[in-house]
Amino acid sequence: VQLQASGGGLVQAGGSLRLFCAASGRTFRMYAMAWFRQAPGKEREFVAAFRWPGSSTYYTDSAKGRFTISRDNAKNTLYLQMNSLKPEDTAVYYCASDPGSVSYNPRVYTYWGQGTLVTVSS
Repeated sequence: VQLQASGGGLVQAGGSLRLFCAASGRTFRMYAMAWFRQAPGKEREFVAAFRWPGSSTYYTDSAKGRFTISRDNAKNTLYLQMNSLKPEDTAVYYCASDPGSVSYNPRVYTYWGQGTLVTVSS
């Protein structure tokens, strides 16, 4: 599986962005998909995940109520809709996938996109 993340950019606090993760590979439907982020000088942290089958979603506390993860299997694309953005959301956002179960641990994930930078100005 190859992943290509995009959609990052510069936005003012309170604004919105939608991230995209285009996946290649016929087994996309069988994979757990997730978004992680890494701010300068910090460890990579879990943001949200989508489990297939069943369409269960998981969010870190800071993302609940503001971010929405979704996937379109027909387009082999994972999305992260981010609303009410805050300066502390500034980071490089990565999409990841794994044939196993959803995990909050980035070391579990086998496949990674290259990252897309999100900058939220105050």
